[in-house]
Amino acid sequence: MNSRRFVLTRGAALIGAASSGILLPRWAQAQTSNLRVGLMLPFTGTFAQPGIAVENGFRLALAQNGGKLGGREVEFFKVDDESNPAKGIENATRLVMRDKVDVLVGSVHSGVQMGIHKVARDTGVLNIIPNAGVHVATRAQCAPNVFRTSFTNAQPTLALGKPMVDRGHKKAVWITWNYAAGDEAFEGFEKSYTEAGGTIIKKLGLPFPNVEFQSLLTEIASYKPDAVACFFAGGGAAKFLRDYAAAGLNKTIPLYGSGFLTEGVLDAAGEAAEGVLTTLHYSDSLDIPRNKQFRLDYVKAFKAQPDVYAVQGYDAGLLLVKGANAVKGDLSNKPALYAALEGATIDSPRGKWTMSKAHNPIQDIYLRQVVNKDNKVIGIAQKAVADPATGCRMG
Repeated sequence: MNSRRFVLTRGAALIGAASSGILLPRWAQAQTSNLRVGLMLPFTGTFAQPGIAVENGFRLALAQNGGKLGGREVEFFKVDDESNPAKGIENATRLVMRDKVDVLVGSVHSGVQMGIHKVARDTGVLNIIPNAGVHVATRAQCAPNVFRTSFTNAQPTLALGKPMVDRGHKKAVWITWNYAAGDEAFEGFEKSYTEAGGTIIKKLGLPFPNVEFQSLLTEIASYKPDAVACFFAGGGAAKFLRDYAAAGLNKTIPLYGSGFLTEGVLDAAGEAAEGVLTTLHYSDSLDIPRNKQFRLDYVKAFKAQPDVYAVQGYDAGLLLVKGANAVKGDLSNKPALYAALEGATIDSPRGKWTMSKAHNPIQDIYLRQVVNKDNKVIGIAQKAVADPATGCRMG
């Protein structure tokens, strides 16, 4: 797939220097040449909306900082990754080797991210992950040039167990799809729930993306747990919420989940989502000035409401601005660039967060309850949650 070029502005000095054949020293090139940003995101298919939201948030962050990075004009190269892992390495290689991007922002899908990750580790190009929560990227395969502005799949559920036990729900059934994201979300839940004194009486799963839940819901009812915890997302999450309510379980067995259970599906789920409790690092209704201003700015710029994906894209932009400014636009100054990115505090719509040594956010996780089709924040489930970064050996 051909990438498409998007140029914010071009300086006359760049054109003049190129046409005259002058060879500029590196510091001069950093001031006069465009800084190339590759956006490798899904713009079609199931994950198109998250991909668009990430790009919008990223562009908004740059626009609010003068449209430049470290004093350099910005040139965008876009590739629709189609959420297709089979094309991940090929697309990332094209952006890095053909389009010569200085930084690669992507992606949403964890399978695609593993292709990007291989290219980033092989070439040394700076990679900022605005969504994909796959553990290995900031665990066993962590790298100095790879930074994430979203979460690991275990992070939201690392804060889920204690609120459940605090509410008297000491016996739980877990249910998810049998795939990597579900397994990684379970890791966080198992740790937090058992450490809080809870017991997981059954772990249930079905093949991804199967949404035939009925037999498993019947099984859940037979166990009579205090609560059910789960990981589902997208259309499958909406179907699970509707089926859970249709089976009458929402009246007798409280439902909890990683926050993606109720992200972007509340209209589709309707009344079935009411009362469901989830944990996540953001909520549309988060009542802090930074979030209110961000939401106003986003609506003004894009005539659409932002979501968690827009926030993560926005924070990817803020992080890159901090790094580029610290090295005055010279991203080849890698030690100083990485130090600036590692040491950054991001003033985010989700609340301020810092970067872990494994290059993953250390962030508050909120407890949310669906009230009148809104993920209402009812408290902080856990402050400053850090992924354990198991196996990360940086340097």
